[in-house]
Amino acid sequence: MSLHQLDVQPRDVSAAALGLLLDGPPPATLARLRLPGADGSSITLGVLGASHVVTVETGGHRLTEEVSCDAVGAGGRPLPRAARSGGYRLTSEVTATDHRDLDATADRLRALAAADPTWLCGTFPGSAGALTAMTAQPLAGGGWAWQTWHLYPAGTSGEVVTTRSRWTP
Repeated sequence: MSLHQLDVQPRDVSAAALGLLLDGPPPATLARLRLPGADGSSITLGVLGASHVVTVETGGHRLTEEVSCDAVGAGGRPLPRAARSGGYRLTSEVTATDHRDLDATADRLRALAAADPTWLCGTFPGSAGALTAMTAQPLAGGGWAWQTWHLYPAGTSGEVVTTRSRWTP
């Protein structure tokens, strides 16, 4: 099972604070999941304090993607709606939601992570909707694709940040 109940307060609590850093040193994770590819490649998904880090290794190449409140200070940039660099692509979306929809999304993500070994989910104390979830799949022609969800509850509302990334070196 790749569902983790984390006993730490989240560091990231709003979409506006998130940044993107590529190829920085991977920060320490609160939970992680390594998935091997049939071609000898691998991807490691990591939950940070309500944010994420992904490290992909394939054919002697390596890519690290960090989406967190620390990314900008470490040399990254504010989380863009879209980014490209070589064979790397990212899209992101921020959706404002009410508390009921946020909790329903959290329930769905927790269930997926509990049932599917390609999912990683870290939940945080204080709200059923506070979590980070991730999943990844190898691409047929080489490389990997991954998706992430960051849920930030705030009283009777909240934000859902979704990212979709792929890398083909």
